Amino acid sequence: MAENFKNAIFAAVLTAILTIPIFGLQLVRKGAQTHIIPDWDLVLMGIGAVFIVQLLIRPYIFNKISLRKRGAGWALPVLKPRTVNLLILLVVVVAAIWPFFGARAHVDIATLVLIYVMLGLGLNIVVGYAGLLDLGFVGFYAVGAYTYALLFHWAGWGFWASLPMAGAMAAFFGYILGFPVLRLRGDYLAIVTLGFGEIIRLLLINLSQWTGGPDGIANIPKPTLLGHAMTRRAPAGEETFHQMMGWAYNSNHVVIYLYLLALALAVITLLVSNRLIRMPLGRTWEALREDEIACRSLGLNPTNIKLSAFTLGAMFAGIGGAFFAARQGLVNPESFTFIESALILAVVVLGG
Repeated sequence: MAENFKNAIFAAVLTAILTIPIFGLQLVRKGAQTHIIPDWDLVLMGIGAVFIVQLLIRPYIFNKISLRKRGAGWALPVLKPRTVNLLILLVVVVAAIWPFFGARAHVDIATLVLIYVMLGLGLNIVVGYAGLLDLGFVGFYAVGAYTYALLFHWAGWGFWASLPMAGAMAAFFGYILGFPVLRLRGDYLAIVTLGFGEIIRLLLINLSQWTGGPDGIANIPKPTLLGHAMTRRAPAGEETFHQMMGWAYNSNHVVIYLYLLALALAVITLLVSNRLIRMPLGRTWEALREDEIACRSLGLNPTNIKLSAFTLGAMFAGIGGAFFAARQGLVNPESFTFIESALILAVVVLGG
């Protein structure tokens, strides 16, 4: 019990160090001046939750862990599949309930975080499993965002019709990119993919008659719910969602809806990527990463393996890009610089 208490104290202190600068201090603008105002409620709730979980719940869970003897020692503890599924379900339920009680700014930030979760899962297929260093992943992100923006402005397509098209278009670009890099490895592959990302950005700037140039494309609508807009006013002859339900308009509803939609897309992306990894296709990615020559000697086709990794990873990036465009209501080339690729790569590396 004493050891659990020390671990709980350490976890609570670490949580305080990480959360106080982000959630405990808020910038509030008053006139021409900006003031820092402390907001300790959320921080204290988080610290208390971590302390309780570390002190009481975590020891109980790990007491249920099955240990497999390996020789004279013990293997690493392994959670039972049922326990893992229950924990995942609990996390998803809590994440779905939280926005109804959280601050609007925090919910909005969490929505952006979930977009990066989708992008990280997509890049993890290329870098983590196939072992192909891609420094231009933001190019697929941009393709997805501009696909939705262009389909709306030139064809009048809504978000739900454009979402699969954004994924398909990004996957097509991933397939096209795969051919020039089939014989490249390591640094050479990274340079080519970096060039691809920059080429996409420069094309978006120079094709101004289609993409709006440096100014980008504005007035991109947000996703509808049951065919009804979540905005204050709907186009002529249509009805908004709050009017259909008989509710008073509240802008927080839009933020919560976007968060829940991002959460659903992130969970679906996670489930699909995990399923792909467990399939024979995922095993071939790992074989390619470990040794391409051995992979070829086993009768596997490295060309098809690389193309599948680039295509599927790009598809997830395109879906994330379409949602990003819907959330922002504006896309321009400055949102898709190399820094974004580096940030997504950092997400994959830090996430293990």
